[in-house]
Amino acid sequence: MAKEVRTVCFDKKLKIEAYCFKGVMQKFPNHFHDYYVLGFIEKGKRFLLCKNQEYIINAGDVIMFNPRDAHTCEQVDGKTLDYRSLNIPESIMRQAVREITGREYLPRFTQTVLYRSELATSLRELHLMISEGDIDFKKEELFLFLIEQLIQEYSDAVPEHCIQEPASEMRMICDYLESNYANTITLDQLSDLTKVSKYHLLRSFTKQKGISPYSYLETIRIGNAKKLLEQGIPPMEVAFQTGFSDQSHFSNFFKKLIGLTPKQYMKIFEPITESHLPDG
Repeated sequence: MAKEVRTVCFDKKLKIEAYCFKGVMQKFPNHFHDYYVLGFIEKGKRFLLCKNQEYIINAGDVIMFNPRDAHTCEQVDGKTLDYRSLNIPESIMRQAVREITGREYLPRFTQTVLYRSELATSLRELHLMISEGDIDFKKEELFLFLIEQLIQEYSDAVPEHCIQEPASEMRMICDYLESNYANTITLDQLSDLTKVSKYHLLRSFTKQKGISPYSYLETIRIGNAKKLLEQGIPPMEVAFQTGFSDQSHFSNFFKKLIGLTPKQYMKIFEPITESHLPDG
């Protein structure tokens, strides 16, 4: 079996990340991101579960995750995965939408998988330009044209304030987890906070959010850990600041969710155009 390669870089102009995984077999547990993900499969066959919908994705298929779309995936054919993705922060998406439409809102993409989509060609071209450190304005042009097509063809185009919010108790839990992620949190605390029984709380939260409260908490912790790693803070200190019991637990869970170790992720933000990351 060929050695896996995990390459990632950060485009300082567009302010988005470009991931490239080759020869990967890793299973990703149920989690979400606080940014948009536009990805495509170059090789391999995967089972994907997103928002309680099941998909089998193959080479040429495009995937789109909105922020907070809970999902999990794993290889199903016994072969490895080659995959590329662009990770777009909400602030950058909002800015692009304003440029394109003249309105300021965050779109919600209504389809998770686009089978055998021609968009894979545009995504690959943009990904390669980012990976190769291209500075020509064609890169930004391609990015805006791509977002425009996605908005027009695959977005509900409803401004974010019109999107229905979850029940107030579940919103309360989200707010509490996001504000107290660095502390030890118990299910009893969440039950006392909402005046909802622990069992009903678990069922309602998981049904509405597509992810359990604890998985939500760990994902919030990883999101904040990424921000600290971007600032060059050592992984041991990051683990402490984000509520993980120890560095080993933090490192293992970080790689399970992000596909990179904390040290590998830090290298994205070093002053180089591309990071070829070693294993481990």
